[in-house]
Amino acid sequence: MQTLQVITLGCSKNTVDTEHLLAQVEGHYTILPEEYDGPVDVLLINTCGFIGDAKEESVQTILAQVQSARAGRVLVFGCLSQRYADQLPGLIPEVDAWFGARDLRPVLDALGIVPDPARATQRYRRHGAYAFLKISEGCDRRCSYCAIPFIRGAHRSVPIEDLVREARFLAADGVKELVLIAQDTTFYGLDLYHRRALAELLRSLSAVEGIEWIRIHYSYPADFPEDVLDEMASNPKVCRYLDIPLQHVADPVLDVMHRHVDGAWTRALIARMRERVKGIVLRTTLIVGHPGEDRKAFEELLGFVREARFERLGAFTYSEEEGTWGAAHLKDSVRPATKQRRLARLMELQRGISFAYNQSRVGSETRVLVDALSDGVYVCRSEFESPEVDGEILVPYTPAMGPDPQAVVGRFMNVRITGADEYDLTGEYIGI
Repeated sequence: MQTLQVITLGCSKNTVDTEHLLAQVEGHYTILPEEYDGPVDVLLINTCGFIGDAKEESVQTILAQVQSARAGRVLVFGCLSQRYADQLPGLIPEVDAWFGARDLRPVLDALGIVPDPARATQRYRRHGAYAFLKISEGCDRRCSYCAIPFIRGAHRSVPIEDLVREARFLAADGVKELVLIAQDTTFYGLDLYHRRALAELLRSLSAVEGIEWIRIHYSYPADFPEDVLDEMASNPKVCRYLDIPLQHVADPVLDVMHRHVDGAWTRALIARMRERVKGIVLRTTLIVGHPGEDRKAFEELLGFVREARFERLGAFTYSEEEGTWGAAHLKDSVRPATKQRRLARLMELQRGISFAYNQSRVGSETRVLVDALSDGVYVCRSEFESPEVDGEILVPYTPAMGPDPQAVVGRFMNVRITGADEYDLTGEYIGI
């Protein structure tokens, strides 16, 4: 068989796309690992086209691969080639074919593969204790700064029965934790069932044997389905953790962003979450320097972060993205140096909040999932740490864990937190 390799760039949604694609490829090609850098018959590059840095990384990766001349054919798909389908073939003619992000069937056609419906809910992946589960595609929101709707198209939910089949496949492969992802997980079900069905999906996935944790990412604050909070509070398999990108809190900025909420709604929603789900950990993402953010609006944002005390927080500066409503109608009114100063102030504030939260956990006992073993130390997470974005709990191996250190990877154990910094924690083993 010919050899094939995929290089995946961008977010976890792209990772899922690659794994679905390779499930169809398996048996037709010899699949080489992503880190392989030798000769290959077919090289696929799954690109990101969301913001400037991601686009630059994708372009540089494509250029480096075609210049290396190690691949017989180079095929490019994903968000970048969806977004710039008209320009890229002329700019990088060395690429043999370009495909978009909304449908993988043309890629399979180019590989000479007829899709197998039986593999539609299967994944080709390296073994691991967690997996991302993409519950929908596209987005019907029209946030002023975001290019996703015209890259990925309108919102399309995956039927519950298909997601359950996929979860069963993953559980059989050793997956213990599902991380639910989409452009907007709270919109799930509206197109198929004419209702928000995320809580119903959580109950269905909880019934899958072998799945112990279910985690929710990318939740939109407007019209948040609060039956999800009831499920989180009562269902032991649903992690008391929520990723809810709020972007801002000042009304003038939220209005310009087209977020369909105001600051009062946002504050009340966070308060309800904390009240109804005791011990919930909240992750959010914020944008600084968006058009409409004057000094007063930024100070309000800082005050909100002090008040809400998000356990996890990421932030980035606004950048104008062509094709978005903001790029067409708004002036990028905040100077780059001001954006960077604001970002530094925000993240300095958050470092103190994160450190205080982590310190408050020292001495507590918690259940963790072991992701890896590195130099005699287990890399673990509790229900309050999401993979690839949050800190980790580092636990040294001891003979009490058993004679084979590697046998613990992919399993749960109980630990006592012994130390913490602003990002990671340390712990000691206390039992299975």
